Amino acid sequence: MAYRCFNVEIADHVAHVQLKRGAELNTMVPEFWRELPEIVRDIDTNAKARVIVISSTGKHFSGGMDLSVFTGGQSAGTAAAASKDERGRSRANLRLSVLEIQETFNVLERARMPVLIAIQGGCVGGAVDFASACDCRYATEDAFFVIQEINLGMTADVGTFPRLCHLMPEGMVKELSYAGRRMPAKKALQVGLVNEIFATQDEMLKHVMALAKDIAEKSPLAVHGSKVMINYARDHSTADGLDYIATWQAGMYNPEVDMRESFVAKQEKRAPKFADLLPLRKGLGA
Repeated sequence: MAYRCFNVEIADHVAHVQLKRGAELNTMVPEFWRELPEIVRDIDTNAKARVIVISSTGKHFSGGMDLSVFTGGQSAGTAAAASKDERGRSRANLRLSVLEIQETFNVLERARMPVLIAIQGGCVGGAVDFASACDCRYATEDAFFVIQEINLGMTADVGTFPRLCHLMPEGMVKELSYAGRRMPAKKALQVGLVNEIFATQDEMLKHVMALAKDIAEKSPLAVHGSKVMINYARDHSTADGLDYIATWQAGMYNPEVDMRESFVAKQEKRAPKFADLLPLRKGLGA
């Protein structure tokens, strides 16, 4: 399928989703918010890959929300402000609209497979929300991060605060959020926002695709379980996390298949061969 904002390639169990509007700073036009969740859900639901890699084109990863969304009256906030409907009801709808927009990036977190993101140049506004919802972040040395919403007179609302506060020190999140300053890649590495930085985009992509290949060679079920457990532990107490992993293992632990294959492959001095995750069934009658 052809998309306005993305190219999608799937090979060797790795899905490469690439922003393709580099000449336009890969800004987040209305199509972006529809296409990204559609792409990720398709890969996840149909088990088309074991890893998703997000990258971009052009000088900057993304300039964030396209200004035409605001100036053209296409944003939910602009529509609510201009609405002649009763204020309480229109604002209740605005809340639901914001939740719907948040789903664009929530799908990255909920996908059964890991999502790795490779960032060059500017990662601005909504792009920070985008990056924070991925499992692992990598950047070029010239990359920088900006919580741009404060510079536009608004509070970031698509996922920046709930996720960044788990990824880096709270004081740094507040400094960036209040002042709207750029955080360069070197500082992002120091505070833990990114895993590693690279001199060039080519070097970065080579590293990320190699990592994706390594992950794709592991048991997809075990990787899926690891992602679920890490995200659950982040949002719950240690006791809750221990209880949930016990419950998960009671249902998913399968030594007769994947563990047996890993042991046999080691004995036979070959790479193990694991089955993909199953596609998800749709609807009650599927």
